[in-house]
Amino acid sequence: MTASEADAHKYFTGNIGIADGRIAFAGADPQQAAAFRARCGTSLREIDGRGKVAMPGLVNLHNHVSMSLMRSYADDMPLMPWLTEKIWPFEAKLDGEDIYLGARLGIAEMLLGGTTTFVDMYWHSDRVADAVTETGIRGVVCPTFVGASYDAFEPEALRMAEKYASGGHDRVQIMLAPHAPYTCPPETLKKTLKIAEQYGLGIQIHISETLDEQQTIREQYGKTPVEHLRDVGLFERPVLAAHCVYVNDSDIEIMARYGVSVAHNPQSNMKLASGIAPVVQMLAAGVNVGIGTDGPSSNNDLDMWEEMRTASLLQKVATADPCSLSAYRTLQMATVHGAKAIGREGELGVIVPGALADLLLVDMERPHLSPRNDLIANLAYCGKASDVDTVFVGGEIVVEGGRLLTSDVRALCREAGERVAEIKQRG
Repeated sequence: MTASEADAHKYFTGNIGIADGRIAFAGADPQQAAAFRARCGTSLREIDGRGKVAMPGLVNLHNHVSMSLMRSYADDMPLMPWLTEKIWPFEAKLDGEDIYLGARLGIAEMLLGGTTTFVDMYWHSDRVADAVTETGIRGVVCPTFVGASYDAFEPEALRMAEKYASGGHDRVQIMLAPHAPYTCPPETLKKTLKIAEQYGLGIQIHISETLDEQQTIREQYGKTPVEHLRDVGLFERPVLAAHCVYVNDSDIEIMARYGVSVAHNPQSNMKLASGIAPVVQMLAAGVNVGIGTDGPSSNNDLDMWEEMRTASLLQKVATADPCSLSAYRTLQMATVHGAKAIGREGELGVIVPGALADLLLVDMERPHLSPRNDLIANLAYCGKASDVDTVFVGGEIVVEGGRLLTSDVRALCREAGERVAEIKQRG
């Protein structure tokens, strides 16, 4: 199954050739497949895909992956008490090794479920990058700060930019991530913007996640969060905005004009009772909207299949229109739109010659995926993470037969449990 903005989705019965980490060909022409076999000779490895569908790897557009250690730690609370009473005090106890372990745990979950690229926002970003490199996933790693922590953020951001922004690192990409306009004063946002301009980086930031945030920014600056960030100058760089639940028509027009991309996190927004983002309106205005899970402490998993289905159904309810967000568009959001949001349009989220070979084999011989009256609807509405059989990232097989090849999953789970018990005992 291919995917692109132009043709929605097309699918065929045929072959896909992978060479040097990219798609060499994809199609139903047997002569093309024969020629590829001849070129590869004895180095060729063939994988039988009968009963399976090959599709682009999923792009999780917003995450705090190391918060896997806080899964089911603080539930059934509003956002601000959740942050101030539970999450931030727990995070204050974490060191780089804790964050590395949490990242490996979350990455294992994502790879097993078919996510091949994720965008993170967290501290100790160097250790998250290490986890990305070692596990074989593709990660956009974003050094972050909240308010007064800018002084620690700047040297980390500069160090990560020097190491990764120049290219040559296949799996790690860098963006900068001020937490939100209500936690980051304008002067720190402007400093962040200067670093982003210096190194040619994009910026990820939470925007208008809750009504309280909207009201706080209006009281402080007399503007909406979107207007405030525009006036600060942040939108002069490519921006990935997480949430955007409370954006009005004027905000949406500004976002479309400046090319701001949005990471829609439906299940996290529902769980924290933050609200329903106006996804249909944003898409209609030309805003690029992808899908994320948010962190596993507010979701509580990293399952993009659940997010796709939830995103579509939630918009149908919110708009009272069953046609408002189709299965086809939802699958685009989880692939093509995600790739565009991180500047990898045409390279990720598609199966076309020249694209990076990030793809999945999904086992379709499951009761909940049969019969296949509409393949796309089956995937978007019925697909589960456990249906993923094989995962390629850059042509490398990282999951095969439903088994993760780059980590010992059982040992990882045991270590995470032991580490969390120890963290809770820290002063």
